[in-house]
Amino acid sequence: MKLSQNDLFLLSQCAISAAFQAGHIINQFSSSKVNVHLKQGGSTFASQVVTEVDHLSQAIILKTLTPTCKQFDLALLTEESPDDHQRLEKDFFWCIDPLDGTLPFTESAPGYSVAIALVSRQGTPYIGVVYDPVEQTLYHAIKGQGAFRNSTPWQLPNQEANKQDLTFITDRSFIQHKDYSKVINQLKTLGYGKLNVIQHGGATMNALWVIEQSPACYFKFPKTENGGGSLWDFAATACLFNESNVHASDIYGQALDLNRTDSTFMNHKGIIYATESELAKQISIFYNQLIS
Repeated sequence: MKLSQNDLFLLSQCAISAAFQAGHIINQFSSSKVNVHLKQGGSTFASQVVTEVDHLSQAIILKTLTPTCKQFDLALLTEESPDDHQRLEKDFFWCIDPLDGTLPFTESAPGYSVAIALVSRQGTPYIGVVYDPVEQTLYHAIKGQGAFRNSTPWQLPNQEANKQDLTFITDRSFIQHKDYSKVINQLKTLGYGKLNVIQHGGATMNALWVIEQSPACYFKFPKTENGGGSLWDFAATACLFNESNVHASDIYGQALDLNRTDSTFMNHKGIIYATESELAKQISIFYNQLIS
């Protein structure tokens, strides 16, 4: 099944509506104490945290998007429901994280968001929608139609990177990585000014902060254990980066594998989001040096 440009626009508007509604629900609980539970997830605590707000957000999103599944014959993959593997059979699927960054949400810290993407069976993101309830900022993109921030065309600022400080955005769990100090030292040798580190957001906002904090990078090394984020953590931002002409890839410089057949985790190839291709290349080279 092929989706026309009009189809994609209609579906993007449905996703935007769903993200706004979910963001409203999330905001209602943002200053309240919520019960925190643990679920089966990746190897980090952040990937195992879930709250009632995650489920409420998912319910309101599905109420909006489920009718489109029948109309356009779409599959559905969402974080708080089992993977029925229809994403491997139908031409397109919704890829939904109803509350990315649940851990910072429970801490009343910025870095959480709603992320919705439409992805082809081949793993190409066609729609990316992210809503940041803290800043009340909407990001959205449609393949071939550009990326937008609060309905304004969104592009990487034109800056001379070697005259700017570099922002390294990472997950808080990475500070426990055996090579963390080597990574910090390596980033300091790349010809930028001071190195700033941000380590409190969820994967979706971490990626978007790369552009917001330009020049910047966010990456995750491959690992053998389950984790490294999931398909729903990166599908929407991959679309936004593609349409903004900003680098988003796996650790080897290839397109993100956004419909992995054997798992929903992304640990197998890692990820790199970077404001410049050369910066991404240096990160990839450094990773290969570490494992050689």
